[in-house]
Amino acid sequence: MAGKGGTTKVKGKAKEMTGKVTGNRGKEAEGRTHQAKGEEPLREAHDRARGAAEPPKRRHT
Repeated sequence: MAGKGGTTKVKGKAKEMTGKVTGNRGKEAEGRTHQAKGEEPLREAHDRARGAAEPPKRRHT
């Protein structure tokens, strides 16, 4: 899943740069949207990995 997020970010950056070079604001905005969507799977994977690395919480008795 993290691979998909990274690919989406790269595609988004390419679209954003293409929009800047050609002056196409719609393509620029589309690129930024793709980059934001690419962040989600990466953030989710990070959160899962972080949760797995944390030791279990102690219960006070």
